[in-house]
Amino acid sequence: MIKRHFIGVALFLLLFSPAFAAEAPKRNITEKDLFDFVWIGDPQMSPDGSQVAFVRVTTDEKKLGYKTAIWLAPTAPNEQARQLTNGPHDSSPRWSPDGKRLAFTRASDKDGKTQPGQLGMLAMSGGDAFTFTDLPKGAGSPAWSPDGKWIVFTSTSNPEDLAKQKKKEEGAAEEEHHSDVHVVTRAVYQSDDDGYLDASRPQHLWLIAAPQSAADKAQPKQLTTGRFDEETAAWSQDGAQIYFTSLRVDEPYYELPKTELYRMPSQGGAAQKLTTIKMNTGPLRISPDGKQAAFIAAADEPVNSYTQPDLWTIDLTPNAQPKNLTGQFDYDVGSSVFGDNSAPRGFGSQAPIWSADGKSIIEMYAQEGETNLAWFDAATGAKTDLTQGKQAIVHFSASRDGAKVVGLVSTPTRLNDLFLIEGHGAAPRQLTDSNRDLFAKLNLTEPEEISYTSFDGKKIQAWVQKPPGFNAAKKYPLILDIHGGPHAAYGFIFEHEFQWMAAKGYVVLYPNPRGSTSYGQDFGNIIQYKYPGDDYKDLMAGVDELIKRGYIDEKKMGVTGGSGGGLLTDWVVGQTTRFAAAVAQRDIASWADWWYTADFTLFQPTWFKAPPFLDKADFEARSPITYINKVQTPLMLILGEKDTRTPPTAGGEQMFRALKFRKVPTVMVKFPDETHELSRSGQPWHRIERLEHIVGWFDHWLMGVAKPEYEIGKGNAVPVKSENAPGKAKPPGR
Repeated sequence: MIKRHFIGVALFLLLFSPAFAAEAPKRNITEKDLFDFVWIGDPQMSPDGSQVAFVRVTTDEKKLGYKTAIWLAPTAPNEQARQLTNGPHDSSPRWSPDGKRLAFTRASDKDGKTQPGQLGMLAMSGGDAFTFTDLPKGAGSPAWSPDGKWIVFTSTSNPEDLAKQKKKEEGAAEEEHHSDVHVVTRAVYQSDDDGYLDASRPQHLWLIAAPQSAADKAQPKQLTTGRFDEETAAWSQDGAQIYFTSLRVDEPYYELPKTELYRMPSQGGAAQKLTTIKMNTGPLRISPDGKQAAFIAAADEPVNSYTQPDLWTIDLTPNAQPKNLTGQFDYDVGSSVFGDNSAPRGFGSQAPIWSADGKSIIEMYAQEGETNLAWFDAATGAKTDLTQGKQAIVHFSASRDGAKVVGLVSTPTRLNDLFLIEGHGAAPRQLTDSNRDLFAKLNLTEPEEISYTSFDGKKIQAWVQKPPGFNAAKKYPLILDIHGGPHAAYGFIFEHEFQWMAAKGYVVLYPNPRGSTSYGQDFGNIIQYKYPGDDYKDLMAGVDELIKRGYIDEKKMGVTGGSGGGLLTDWVVGQTTRFAAAVAQRDIASWADWWYTADFTLFQPTWFKAPPFLDKADFEARSPITYINKVQTPLMLILGEKDTRTPPTAGGEQMFRALKFRKVPTVMVKFPDETHELSRSGQPWHRIERLEHIVGWFDHWLMGVAKPEYEIGKGNAVPVKSENAPGKAKPPGR
């Protein structure tokens, strides 16, 4: 009895010890694991490098939206990140120059709607956070003065808004009729993320004294006026001037892109135009000596389909012209590769960072599917790598002296975490492990990186996500997934969609065909006036490469993609019948209809040499709807009802109606209130349902799974797979 009891106790201790628990079998990832993801956005290192403030993003309780809060990660070893604010909509943390206070933006919910954000403040010595602005249209983009006494910010509030607010506070406000009629005079009158643009409310710069406590009741002061937006406010080193960018042209789409650089007295006064830069610039960062600014931009002359971004500097003197530091570096500076799980809220903007001596500038760059950090010499542009590896750094920050750098890192099996880099060549040290508990349970697998030769000898890089427990001796169904852009790139970054498709038993091929970024200027721009076309051939060569390897079932192949990938999906099914099913997401079917209805203009010869009414033949030749009579592949269309980037009327709705007329199996799945960002920042439940419909359609047509929701009647049903036969509807001929 004693011996048996001892064995039982020993077995109990073994089974429930931490070591044994660590060996517990992991499960495959599911689509609904997204509900438990934790995202990080906008990391900001304190001036002394001792801690990093960041935005922590999670789904809300009802899975209908997202919560954001400010968190803090110490950079000292073995210290844990902790929560600073309660949210639910806190973002944009910005340190005071002495590191004792943190300004941020805070939005609240009212009547089921998120209200415009206001500026908030948190003392690092303790106490509750508080808001200190109350502008009708909110406040954002706070930037501290060098002495820590002032904050410049942006707002679209106008004098009429302020007058109405005052009347309401005084109890004298009268009910007014607010017209919902849109009188449109500009070709660009809406934005995919913001809806209709209100030209009566340009974004202006405002100034406010930085409060020490909630008892300080400072009043904001509007610094700029007029009918044009101002962007990118940056303080001079002595705090006497504020630099900003604008473009004081009413209809800029008639001209090539440009940016005007201004400066003005920090306490208000006339703005002085310093120079015109013949590019769209990113956020400015002033050099330590106050004589230069650094920014990221892409030259727009000549007019290309794609011009890779470079790192530029400009003297802060009248009529100065920018200097391209990386013109001889043939990769994308200031850019990262594409993933489906960047922070859906509170991601933040990014500007280059100067070293303390002003001799170098830190920036990220994308090269052949990787994104890493480097120091670029501020005089010559010479590059010295700060990080290396098969990863994607999507955001970064640094201490005032540049000795400590923090990078937000993603890999194919890591969603995002903060890593500290101290000095050249030092191994990064992990500061956060935000998804540790969830990812410890998941059987995530690394994709295989491959390359293959296309029809004209070009090397194409691609990745193959295989099912857990992959066996090369078996045959697997294939999903070809095509990225959008078209000037974007897949790479070494977390892709929930591909991990889940593989967990469902599919091999996923995701290539970077010609036109993709991170392979140099020529590779990116080669599709100008030829899209879609040769990029389609690159995709098919990738499929052929996997078939040669022997583990793909050629009768069970599907194709999908979103945006530019949706266009290419429509194109694929009009050119070949080798795929058994397709899912086109946020697609373009008719280039001409898209030209007339998209939320931005194509008034410059970037993708087409002329508008459709002057070059009808070219628009038709490159439009998938032209080849609709050749389509035999069952097609699902996934559309956002508020998508103005690729309006459904120019894409999926056309494909759906035409295929219904031809009695080709087709289903249209429309997501209410979703924009072009459905897959990346849409409502959490919609993101899940999108994944379920994509894989559901492939399960139906490739695997023979019954899906009554996709069928009109029993006569259209796909036979259910049985134990003794594939049971799959016969796919169209190859």
